[in-house]
Formats: sequence, C-alpha cells, structure tokens
Amino acid sequence: MYFFLFTLSFDDICLISSTVPKFVVGILTHSKVISYVGCLIQMSFFMLFACTDSMLLTVMAYDRFVAICHPLYYATIMNPRLCVLLILLSVFSGLLEYQLCNLTALQLSCFQDVKIASFFCDPSQLLYLTCSDALIKNIVTYMIGILFDFFPLSGITFSYYKIVSALLKIPSSGGRYKAFSTCDSHVSVVCLYYGSGLRTYLGSALSYSPCKGDVASLMYSVVTPLLNPFLHLQPEEQGYS
Repeated sequence: MYFFLFTLSFDDICLISSTVPKFVVGILTHSKVISYVGCLIQMSFFMLFACTDSMLLTVMAYDRFVAICHPLYYATIMNPRLCVLLILLSVFSGLLEYQLCNLTALQLSCFQDVKIASFFCDPSQLLYLTCSDALIKNIVTYMIGILFDFFPLSGITFSYYKIVSALLKIPSSGGRYKAFSTCDSHVSVVCLYYGSGLRTYLGSALSYSPCKGDVASLMYSVVTPLLNPFLHLQPEEQGYS
C-alpha cells in the first residue's frame, strides 16, 4: 500500500512540476508566451504523468479490493513482484499516451493566433485551437478519453462494486463503516480527478468554455495532487473477516 502511495506521490510531484514552474515564471516575468516546441514538451510530459496518475489510482482501487474482499490472501496476492509489475504497467500506459499525443500534435497544423485559456498547454484546448478537421479533433479527444479515462474508471468502478458487495455481508454497521473508512479518501480523490478530467477533455468536444476549462484544468492538475496525502490509510485496517 505504501509502495503505491510513494509512487503516486512521486508522480504527483512530476505532474505539478511539468506545469506550475512555467506558470510561476510567467507571473514573475509578466510573460505569458511559450514557444511551440516548449508547448509540445510541456503537453507531452503532462499527459505522461497524468495518465500514470490515473492508472495508479486504478491500481490502488484493486489493492483496496484485495484487502477487503480477500484479506487472508492479501500478502500472497499483492506480493512485491505483482506490485512492481502494476507500477510498470502504469508507467507504460503513460508512455503510450505520451507517444499518442506527440504523434497527434505533430500531425496538427495551422494554430490560430489566440490565447489558451489555461495556465499550461492543455491538450484539449490545443486541439480546439487547431484548424484541423473537426471530426479528427473529436475522434482524437474521445479516443484518449476512452483509452486512458474510461477503462481505468471502469476498473475502479468494478473494484468498488465488489467491495460494496462484500461490505453488505458484514453483519454489524460498525464493521462496515470501519472497512469502508479505508476507501473514502480514495473515492473522493477519484471523483475529483476523473470528474474534472472527463469534463475538460470530453466536454470540450461538445461545447468549449474558456472559464470552465481553466477551472477544471486547475482542479485535476494541481488541486487533486495536493489531496493525495489524505490517501494514507492505516495498515492495521487492511484486512477484515
């Protein structure tokens, strides 16, 4: 559990470091300009760490599922080898999205000379600002959302479906509350992260609002990583009969 938390915290530091330093420098120097190459680099690293963060939240949901539904086999199932493998799969998915965004961005051309309503090069808004075909922009947006948001979110939903089913079998309400208390902070962060993320990337394909997009970007790129310390759970509360 703490191995996943350490990896998630490290990824959150990298996620914030890919956007906030440039934002702070812009405030101090009163400059809001970023080069085309710099924008692509910032977008690529942001998508790399954001996707890894998304997959790590899914892995942690699976960890909660095993801890609550199969407490006696927790140490056997969540062995160090599997933990490392799950981390590597999370990083690999981030690299896959990194390459997908790079290939997509290099195919896009004719950026309009307008401002980006965000404090960093948000991929959803970069797609909106291009002169490429609207169908292509929508396909790319929804494909990224389905592969790297919908599937991980489906895994989290299934894990918590099994968790709730197991909790309902506990006779005492105190036992159910104690068991679910190890998951409530994780559920809160997942709802905030995916809620703002899906609203930004999928909603921008339907209707674009600079103000709402800016707020949503701030929520899932800065606020959510700051809430992850609340995910620390007590190790003695991992297993329940």
